[in-house]
Amino acid sequence: MKTIRCAAWTLAGVLMSGCMFGHHSASHSMPPETAAQVAEREASAEFQVGDRILLVVEGDTALTDTFTVHTGPAITLPTIGEVALSGIRRSEVETYMQDRIAKYLKEPVVHAKSLVLLAIEGEVAHPGFYAVPTDVVLSDALMAAGGLTTEAKMSDLRILRNGRELQGDLQTAVAGGSTIDALGLRAGDRIYIPRIVHHDAESNFRILAILLTIPVGIYTIMHLH
Repeated sequence: MKTIRCAAWTLAGVLMSGCMFGHHSASHSMPPETAAQVAEREASAEFQVGDRILLVVEGDTALTDTFTVHTGPAITLPTIGEVALSGIRRSEVETYMQDRIAKYLKEPVVHAKSLVLLAIEGEVAHPGFYAVPTDVVLSDALMAAGGLTTEAKMSDLRILRNGRELQGDLQTAVAGGSTIDALGLRAGDRIYIPRIVHHDAESNFRILAILLTIPVGIYTIMHLH
């Protein structure tokens, strides 16, 4: 069974230093989206069952942990209980959790980050499942899996959901710095990087042999007339 990793981050490291992943602005224009694509992306930007919230409450070890979103959607916190997430966007998680926890603790200092569990497969150094922050760009998410191998064919990158490939100009999205949230990725989605296909030596030899016989054939035809 593949190991589920939180990209080897510590709670404080992810939320306070932000050293693992930087934020990139979209410098390239994206192709226009259809109404259906916009609606799906907006829905995906809200919390889904299976998402995670990385939470740090300074001075409170019980509330400093990673919590999985369950049906509701909601999370269940120690001593506080269920916190509803319906209609809450993943990008709003820190402000929202600050407000909710402030109802139970006096002037808490809260840091929170939304994570989505993705399968990163194919030509990466360490394929597996990774809990990736939703505000990082796709290329940085691949670094959680150790980066691309020398055999990776990035131009054929695919994203699959429930066995079906998601449509869209992924190359433009990668070049433009689209985040996991902007791409509308959900828990359980698969990012697949295929391998470059090389012709084997025998195939190359046959092609070369055919090319070499063409001038001979032409010369023979010319001298037969």
